[in-house]
Amino acid sequence: MSKGLPKRSEDYSLWYNELVKKAGLAENSAVRGCMVIKPYGYAIWEKMQRQLDDMFKATGHENAYFPLFVPKSLFEAEEQNAEGFAKECAVVTHYRLQNDPDKPGKLRVDPNAKLEEELIVRPTSEAVIWNTYKGWIQSYRDLPILVNQWANVVRWEMRTRLFLRTAEFLWQEGHTAHATSEEAVAEAEQMLEVYATFAEQYIALPVVRGVKTESERFAGALNTYCIEGLMQDGKALQAGTSHFLGQNFAKAFDVKFATKEGGLEHVWGTSWGVSTRLMGALVMAHSDDEGLVLPPKLAPIQVVIVPIYKGDEQLAQISEKVLQLKKELEAKGISVKFDNRDTERPGFKFAEWELKGVPVRIAIGARDLENGTAEVARRDTKEKSTQQFDSLATLIPALLDEIQENIYNKALTFREENTTKVDSYEEFKQVIDTKGGFVLAHWDGTPETEERIKEETKATIRCIALDTPEEDGVDMITGKPSKRRVYFAKAY
Repeated sequence: MSKGLPKRSEDYSLWYNELVKKAGLAENSAVRGCMVIKPYGYAIWEKMQRQLDDMFKATGHENAYFPLFVPKSLFEAEEQNAEGFAKECAVVTHYRLQNDPDKPGKLRVDPNAKLEEELIVRPTSEAVIWNTYKGWIQSYRDLPILVNQWANVVRWEMRTRLFLRTAEFLWQEGHTAHATSEEAVAEAEQMLEVYATFAEQYIALPVVRGVKTESERFAGALNTYCIEGLMQDGKALQAGTSHFLGQNFAKAFDVKFATKEGGLEHVWGTSWGVSTRLMGALVMAHSDDEGLVLPPKLAPIQVVIVPIYKGDEQLAQISEKVLQLKKELEAKGISVKFDNRDTERPGFKFAEWELKGVPVRIAIGARDLENGTAEVARRDTKEKSTQQFDSLATLIPALLDEIQENIYNKALTFREENTTKVDSYEEFKQVIDTKGGFVLAHWDGTPETEERIKEETKATIRCIALDTPEEDGVDMITGKPSKRRVYFAKAY
């Protein structure tokens, strides 16, 4: 099997796009800027979705569903939010087509079917949800509301890349309402930690937990928390965000509640979300020139078993042993594929499953049957070893845990080696241009300095890390005092 993948070192962007397609994750669609998520890619997204959904429910959240369309008047009610998304909105203006009298067999928009009010295809759901909450909330007894929605959204993008930036994408969006500011802040911080835990324990991606600068905040939020991961090309990827909305949306939609003391106050809100962008993070953080490298916890197939045989009799003997092992591993919650196709040779199968990132491959032939052994190959290190067949049901679960940990540690080491402290602007520009990665530097806190650095170097402040210690210093451009370093990087 010829994979035909470019090398990461030669063209990282092309390598990524080709890998996503050749590994069967996604492909471009007939709709400009949109993608088709293929079954293998969707199987990974389902595993992400299932785990996150369990984590949301464990923290008291419930799922609901809200309309795809948002009336323009609702959308523009919170001015900052409307302005922030205005240039990305798809707008529905008519509700009917008709046969085109001038072009037989063609359709046109019926000019008499214009909507009284335009509908926005949701770029995010705060507007329609907070308008709904107005009917749900009367008293402190109705709070908190802890709701999540799994949905698709549309943000019109001119330059798209599979999973990372598409006009339509899948995501979840949590929207919560609280009686106090403290409760809402605690919620936003809690959900950030849920995202960070998921990224590190499941995607095997170490992340920096932090807050965005004022210019990078979600439109309509008082504070935006984020997790930032580092990809193998030295660029950062925002992998999830959680927003403290204050009372902005409650005031815009007049959502008030009667307090215990008998007063009337606006509620406090949050919103938080992750999307299929996580699929891009998964690919870019770990994969190599041979294909995907999937952390076992998110791999649709965790173990593939390839028989090597001559004739139906040998295949029958191997199958008997393999099917028993498959049954034992599946009883332990491990997904196993027995690739007994007779249309492809073993070498083709090895290459195919390597491309698809299956964490463990077991090969067993006639000689292995005689010796009671099998060859075990791990995808992360490409190491092969001969193991006793009867020990595999015990060995494989431990090996999968080891692979998960190793993939994380490799990514953590990469991040540590590509995080650089600088004190001068010249050094900053040199590191950004040559080494890349995260650059820790002092910043005077002004949007003017932030914008200048962005214009001159294409690097942005990814976040002000929550665990960054105070450290007296001076801004590398203005010389003004600074209390802590912030994370800069070029980013997706």
